[in-house]
Amino acid sequence: MDKTAYIRDVARTFRTYQSLGARAIAQVTSDADLHRQIDPDSNSIAVIVRHVEGNLRSRFTDFLTTDGEKPDRNRDGEFEMPRPAARQEIVDWWNNGFDVVLRSVQALTPDDLDRTVYIRREPFTVFEALNRSMTHTAYHAGQIVYVARHLASGNWKSLSIPKGQSAQVGGDYKSREFLK
Repeated sequence: MDKTAYIRDVARTFRTYQSLGARAIAQVTSDADLHRQIDPDSNSIAVIVRHVEGNLRSRFTDFLTTDGEKPDRNRDGEFEMPRPAARQEIVDWWNNGFDVVLRSVQALTPDDLDRTVYIRREPFTVFEALNRSMTHTAYHAGQIVYVARHLASGNWKSLSIPKGQSAQVGGDYKSREFLK
């Protein structure tokens, strides 16, 4: 495995999820809808964003030297919204979480991948911790897209290959604007 290429891919993957979530949020035209729950047991986009920001900030602040579950993190509080947050505040939460993770990932060296980090006092190699965080982030980015698509309804613009258009995209679909 080319460890340098892996680190670049991790950064690219986090940037992809950051962009995906941001583009989905932008399609929700009503600020109030960012706080809408599609059912009583679901989370709003604002709550999901707040949780992702808290998770990324906790995991990647002093990533190699301190436990990934910081003592000042209030995970349960991330799922509460005592007041509606403004759209810009929600966007800032999203970007702040990704700023922390991207700074940490871009500072990694190939030798760091074999080091041990801790999350809730459980040991993980850096490689394992990165994979764990990417899948967690992907899970929540998908939730944001799903809820945003529901809320945008007929005004939704596909963030990937639109339904029924795979043949038109052809072979080099990665260069297409909607995937950037």
